[in-house]
Amino acid sequence: MKPPHDPQPDPPRAGPAPAADGPALAAPLPMAPVRHLQAKAAGLLLLLLLLLGAAVAYVMYARGVFEAHQRLVLVADDSEGVVVGMDLTFSGFPIGRVRAIELSAEGNARIVIDVPRRDAKWLRSSSVFTLVRGLLGNTNLRAYSGQLSDPPLPDGTERKVLVGDATAEIPKLVAAAKDLVQNLGNLSAADGPLGSSLRNLQTATDTLAGKRGALGLLLGNQADANKLLGTLDRTNVMLAAATGLLGKADALTSKVDAIAGKADAQVFGPDGLMRDSRATVQQLNAMLGEARQSLKRVDGLLAEAQGIAANARIATTDLGALRAEVDASLRKVQQLVDEINRKWPFAPSARDTGIKLP
Repeated sequence: MKPPHDPQPDPPRAGPAPAADGPALAAPLPMAPVRHLQAKAAGLLLLLLLLLGAAVAYVMYARGVFEAHQRLVLVADDSEGVVVGMDLTFSGFPIGRVRAIELSAEGNARIVIDVPRRDAKWLRSSSVFTLVRGLLGNTNLRAYSGQLSDPPLPDGTERKVLVGDATAEIPKLVAAAKDLVQNLGNLSAADGPLGSSLRNLQTATDTLAGKRGALGLLLGNQADANKLLGTLDRTNVMLAAATGLLGKADALTSKVDAIAGKADAQVFGPDGLMRDSRATVQQLNAMLGEARQSLKRVDGLLAEAQGIAANARIATTDLGALRAEVDASLRKVQQLVDEINRKWPFAPSARDTGIKLP
């Protein structure tokens, strides 16, 4: 390598001469040549390329380029908002990345997603995939797995994605808001229902504040109000008369109750007629029982008298004694009947007291 050529010194310029006693300026020293400069430059470039390749390899490794993946295909009606490199999230964590977007023969969008093997455990055969488009244009791919115990999702599975587009509801919302504003305008117009209702309310308020008050508001005119007041006065008079009649009826009811109490005491009291009648009836039942027994004996004796002719005298004697007993029983019955007629106040005074013997 040739030493650098020394440049020619510039000619002296006009100017004040330096002081005679000042020091003289030193001349610049020549630079030493650099050995193996081309080799060093080539090594530096090679090191830079190695660092750049290592950085690219690290980035690719960090991005999962060298990791084993599982393919998943999601089918949607359109791919609006979906871009290559978009993440597929599960519970908010990215578990897959969109690798390609294709158009199928049926006209649907096929979204090809690469899912790392280590994250494929979150996808099951019952998983649901959604494509959600927000109001601000952001689009998200989400996976939901309700049962993690279901079989894992096979490689290359093609599933239908559920699309939820929030912007699709904006036209409906705008139309509904427009109808609402129009209805409010019609309602609050001068000749609208609200204005008419307010005017009617003002009229009713003025009527209530007038001399007729609420009665005039209900009836509408003074003549009908006067008729109603007259009717109320007559009703009050009738109510007063009805109150007096009720008082008289209460007094009469009290008297009837007193009479009924006295009659109850005379008939059903301790010394009433019912007690004496009950004792008399018991005595009559006893006498009738004795008469029944006597008649049975008469029937037996008559049967013996008819069957035994030889004992006619004895039977005749027995019949005489039995007749005497029957006569005695009948007399007791007659006395008991007379006693009942005497004690029973409602029986007729004249009755046939004779008894015909058989």
